[in-house]
Amino acid sequence: MMKTSLLLPWLALTLLAAGAAHADDDGRRGASVPLLPKYQQECAACHLAYPPGMLPAASWQRLMANLPKHFGSDASLDAASVNELSRWLVGNAGTYKRVGYAAPPADRITRSAWFVREHDEISAATWQRASIKSAANCAACHTTAEQGNFNAHRIRIPK
Repeated sequence: MMKTSLLLPWLALTLLAAGAAHADDDGRRGASVPLLPKYQQECAACHLAYPPGMLPAASWQRLMANLPKHFGSDASLDAASVNELSRWLVGNAGTYKRVGYAAPPADRITRSAWFVREHDEISAATWQRASIKSAANCAACHTTAEQGNFNAHRIRIPK
């Protein structure tokens, strides 16, 4: 049996570890899931392959159903690819409080409440810099965005 003097620190450490494990599994599916190679191949050919956790499932469903009119471009894919990518995106969509359950306006990540809140200190002039071009160009400032890492310590806002 463990001594009482050792029991409390052990119990605190155990609860802390359990809390950390719970924090990683609090419904934030898709936040750091490895990208599906087919998704990387098809979507990253034109833009950053956004992590699926950045949008709720309903947004991914609409985006995949409207690929011929994908933000002004024809991003059509064969039915099998659409099916595979849709299943993966919806299965890893954001379901946690930060993303919310409501789809952002026009299913745009950059118009979601969490995105606007995270970037509220960025001026309109900054977004329009030639080195950035738009809020959708995550990799312009997030140096590890292509690896799905949007850590604030890895931000470099270009001139």
